[in-house]
Parts: sequence; structure tokens; C-alpha cells
Amino acid sequence: MTATPDTRTASAASVTRHDWQRSEIEALLALPFNDLLFRAQGVHREHFDPNAVQISTLLSIKTGACPEDCKYCPQSGHYNTGLEREKLLQVEAVLEQARRAKTVGASRFCMGAAWKHPSAKDMPYVLEMVKGVRALGLETCMTLGMLSREQAEQLNDAGLDYYNHNLDTSPEYYGEIITTRTYADRLETLDHVRQAGMKICSGGILGMGESVNDRAGLLQQLANLPTHPESVPINMLIRIQGTPLEHVEDLDPLDFIRTIAVARILMPRSHVRLAAGRELMSDETQAMAFFAGANSIFYGERLLTAQNPQASHDKQLFARLGLHPEQREEADDAAQEAALQAQMMRARLDALTTDASVPRRAASGAAADV
Repeated sequence: MTATPDTRTASAASVTRHDWQRSEIEALLALPFNDLLFRAQGVHREHFDPNAVQISTLLSIKTGACPEDCKYCPQSGHYNTGLEREKLLQVEAVLEQARRAKTVGASRFCMGAAWKHPSAKDMPYVLEMVKGVRALGLETCMTLGMLSREQAEQLNDAGLDYYNHNLDTSPEYYGEIITTRTYADRLETLDHVRQAGMKICSGGILGMGESVNDRAGLLQQLANLPTHPESVPINMLIRIQGTPLEHVEDLDPLDFIRTIAVARILMPRSHVRLAAGRELMSDETQAMAFFAGANSIFYGERLLTAQNPQASHDKQLFARLGLHPEQREEADDAAQEAALQAQMMRARLDALTTDASVPRRAASGAAADV
């Protein structure tokens, strides 16, 4: 089956699939811009309130000195970006930030640590953070690097809702960006997260010098997972002085919008998030991204170590566009447990039938991979 520009309606494209071919995705990326956005908006309206945007807040709970060599990241210990290293935050300091996030409308609180993987001595503190944030009535999300199966189960038992672990780019281009962990390592962590019963947040970064084929390859990997990620962050590279990608050519905003739209078509029930790079986007670019199917953002003035649009500006933009924050649906403990068990069962069946804030000190313009 090959996607064609004019023979399929917008609604026909919303069938959930896990067998996308690279050529099909490239054909979608090559559609006339208006046709692509029309199709994506149709898919979006089938599954979501088109004017609701899920709001998350992100806090770096441990900054810098990461042993990974991700070429986009100022937190890597391999590069001199001027980022000040900081130890793991105390639990109460994290909970105070979560309380502030809730008061300004966030429904999900995300916590990120610059680790290759969590250490045994840090896990108890991480688990207490999850429990504390969840007790505030917020959804919880963490990004801590690679996870063992046991660590994933511990996080699930503590009540973690989402785990973020990005694939970053296509399998073919991955080695140009990272050498300290493999693509298979990342897929393994996603499998541990899914099998433990948590939801997955996984996406990638655009503008790292990749080709259109690489963007198609990233989306193919995500869309062909046994269960689609519930959240798909699409980051625009923020070029950081001192990293190997500081001089890479700027990404065309329309190419970014195209990728958002195709992500919406391929993963019709996933939240597609505008993540890092929003500070560099015009209001018009963001408006097109929302029309193309993006329905999640980070709210607040900082993403891990990166600048983010001012909260007041986001409020003004939402008002101009007629958007409103998506409300979290609360459920009692029994309903939550039943939903969790059902999700775990679906994940196991899929596996059997399918061939995975206080301003932070940082160098100017630091990036986030979230």
C-alpha cells in the first residue's frame, strides 16, 4: 500500500497501524502542504478535542556531568558548554516545584536527570519524588536514562504514569549523534517500561543534519512499536555552543510542521508534543503546529536546561487561538488499577502478535531532549 495525495480522505488515514513502510511515510511527508495539514487535522478531530492542549511542566532534578556523548546535549560531560553541574535535588524541593506547576495549570509534572541510568543509591529518592508528586494529583513523568526491568517495575509500583526515553532519530543516522549507547538499548528500555505497565513518552529531535528519510525512519520506529507511545515529543534542535552540533544548519519550520502532521496521522491516538525549540518558533509556526495535530506542550520558562516561552506569553497565545488546557480525568483507585491491568494485558498481547520552577543555571540557549 502506498499513500497518495488525493485518493484517501482525512478520516481514512486514522486507522491505527503498526506496519508502516518507510516509502509510505516519505510519501506523506512529500504531500502538498495543505493536503497534509487537512488530512492531519481530520485525524486529530476524530480522537481529540481540537482546541485542547495537554500542559506539562519539566524540572531538571539532576543537572550535568552525564556520561553519554549525545552531540546535541549541553549536559554531556564530553563537551564544555559552561553548564554548571548540580547534584540530585532534595525530594521536598521537587515537590515544591510540582505544587507551583499545578497552580499555573499543569496536569503533568515531568522530572529529568542527566544519567546514563539511575544508580541504586539514588532510586529511593526518585521513588519518593514520584509518590509525592502523584499525591498532589498530578500525572507523573520521568526521564532517567536507561532502565533495567527491575527499575521499571519499581517506578511503576511507586505510581509513575509516564517514562520518557526518546529514540532521537532514525536507526541509520543514530550513530552520527550518539555512540555511548545503542538504538537497541533504547528500544530495550521502552520494552521494560511497557512491560512494567507504564505509559511511554518517546519521540525525537529534528534539525540535527538528518535527511527526510531519517525523519521518516524515526516516525516508522515509533509508529511500528507494538503499542504506540501515549506521548510523542517532537523537539527542534537548539544549537548549543560547545556541542558538536552548534553550527548545524537551521531547520525549515515548514519541515518541522510536516513532521508533526505525519506523526499525527501515523499515531492518531497519541499526544504529539511541541517540546524543545518552542522559544525559537514564531506564534504563527506554533499555530500551524497545533493545526497539524500537536496537542501537548511544556509550560514554564525552562526545559531541563533550555529556555522556554514565558508562561504569560503562552496564556496570551492560547487566548488568541481559542485554545484551552486539557483537563486530566481523575479516577478512583479501583478504576486506575483496572485500567493499568488492562493496559499491561494489551501490551503482552501486542508483544505476542506483532513483529518497544526556580530558574536553573545554564549556558545561554541550552537544549533539552524531552
